[in-house]
Amino acid sequence: MRICIINTGGTISCAGQPLAPMPADRFAQAARRLLVPALEAALPGCALTFDTGLRFSDSGPGLLDSTDLRPSDWCRIAARVLDLHADHDGFVILHGTDTMDYSAAALAMLLGVRDGLGLARAALSKPVILTGSQLPLFRETPDGLVLNAGSDAQANLTGALRALRLRLPEVGLFFDGRLMRGTRALKVSTTGFAAFDSPHLPPLAQVGIGTHPGPAAALDGPAAPDLALDAPGARALVADQLAAVAARIDDQRIVQIPMVPAAPGVMAGLVEAALAQGATGLILEGFGAGNIPQGVDAAGTGTMARALARATVPVLIASRAIGGQVGAFDYAAGAWIAATGAIPLGDMTPVAALAKLAVLSVAADHHGWDRATLAALMRRSLAGECTARDRLSGTLLPGEALEAADGPVRLWNDPDAGPRLTDGDRVIWQAPGPGLLRRTGGRLVLTAPCGTELWSAPAAPDAVALLTAHPPALRLIDPARRVPDATVLPA
Repeated sequence: MRICIINTGGTISCAGQPLAPMPADRFAQAARRLLVPALEAALPGCALTFDTGLRFSDSGPGLLDSTDLRPSDWCRIAARVLDLHADHDGFVILHGTDTMDYSAAALAMLLGVRDGLGLARAALSKPVILTGSQLPLFRETPDGLVLNAGSDAQANLTGALRALRLRLPEVGLFFDGRLMRGTRALKVSTTGFAAFDSPHLPPLAQVGIGTHPGPAAALDGPAAPDLALDAPGARALVADQLAAVAARIDDQRIVQIPMVPAAPGVMAGLVEAALAQGATGLILEGFGAGNIPQGVDAAGTGTMARALARATVPVLIASRAIGGQVGAFDYAAGAWIAATGAIPLGDMTPVAALAKLAVLSVAADHHGWDRATLAALMRRSLAGECTARDRLSGTLLPGEALEAADGPVRLWNDPDAGPRLTDGDRVIWQAPGPGLLRRTGGRLVLTAPCGTELWSAPAAPDAVALLTAHPPALRLIDPARRVPDATVLPA
C-alpha cells in the first residue's frame, strides 16, 4: 500500500522553545531516520512517502499552527491530496489539534461533489486520515532531533497508518486508539491524550492489539467506478469545484453565537449586530434540543423572532450540548423557531455545520443551486455529518419517521394505523394497517406483527430510497444515475 504523509504543521511537528512548526523537509528527514524503519517493519507491504510540497506561505517554515489556519487553507490541503491522489493508495495528514475537527469536516466536503439531492457525482475511494498529538513527536537536543519519550505522537501516527489499511473510503480523524468519522469529531480535551471524541457516532475502527472495525459502518464510497476520484473525470469535477470554493471561501463570514441566559434583547442584539456587519450565515447554539430564548420585551414582542425575520442569510440551529439532536422544536420555548425558516441541524455538530456551510455557500453559486436547494443540502447527510433522516436504509419501526429535507413531508409509522405519508396536514398515503416497513429482497414491504404481508412495492436493491417534498413522495433514485427515478409512495 502506497501511503502519503502530508504535514500541515501543529504540535506533532513542532520543536524549539517556544514550540513552533519546523520546516516540512526537516521533519521528513528526522522521520525517515528515526521512525520509518520501525514503521515499515510494523506495516509490511506499506511504502511511506513524506510529502514536503504543501506550503501555506513563502516565508518561514511554510507550515502553520492549526490556530492560524483559514478556510482557504482547507482548500490548499484538499488540493494537495487531489494532486497526489493518483500516485498513492491513502493519505495521513498531520495537523494541529486546535482546528483539526474543522479541517476534517471541511475536507470531507471538499473532496467530493454532490448534486442538488445530495448524491455524490464524485466521491472518495481512498482513505484520508487526520492525526496529530498533544506533545511533539521530536525533541530538540544539542545533537539534533530525537524521539520525544512520553509523547502520544508516535502512537497516533502509527495508529493512523494501521487504520489506513482498512481502506475506508472517507475522511477520518485518528486519536488515542480510535478512528472517528471526520465530520463527527470534536476536540474535548486540551490536556488528555484522548483529545477528541465523537459523541453522535461510535468509532469506525479501534487500534490496540490489532486493528478492529468499530461499531459504526463506513460510508458506502462511490456508486460506480467513474464516480470515484480514481477516474480522471471525477477528479476534474472536484478540481473545478475546489478552485471555485478556494477563490471565495475566505469571504464567507459565518458567525456562531452560543445562547446564554441574558436580559431580553441581548441575544437578539448579537444577531442583529452580526447581520449588520455582513454575516453570510448564522449558527445559533441553542439550549437543549435547540431552544432559543425569545427575549420578550416590555411590549410583549419576541425580539429574537424579529431579528431572525430580518435575516436574508442561512440561519442554522445547533445545540450547546455535545450529545442529542435538534429536531422539531417540540417545546414551547422553541416552537416559534420553525416559523422563522431557521434550519435545525439534527445531530450535526456546530463544527461540522460551520465547515459545511462555508463550503456549500460558495459551491451553490458554482453549481447554480438556489437558496432552497442549499437549505435542503444543509439538512441532508452528504459525508456522514448527520443522521440521514430523509432516507430509508433498513426498517422503519413503529413510532419512527422519515422527514424530507426540502419541505414539510413526513413518512411516519403510526404504531396504531401504520405508515402514513403526509404533506403538512394533508395525508397523501395511508398504509392498510400497522407493521414494519422495510426494504428486503428488492422490494419495499409492510409486514404486520403476525407476519402477514400487508403491502409491497418494487424496489431496486441498489437505489436510494429518498423522501422528498418536490414531489412529495418516497422516491427510488439510482445513485449512479444509470436508470430513471421511480416513485414507490404513493403507489
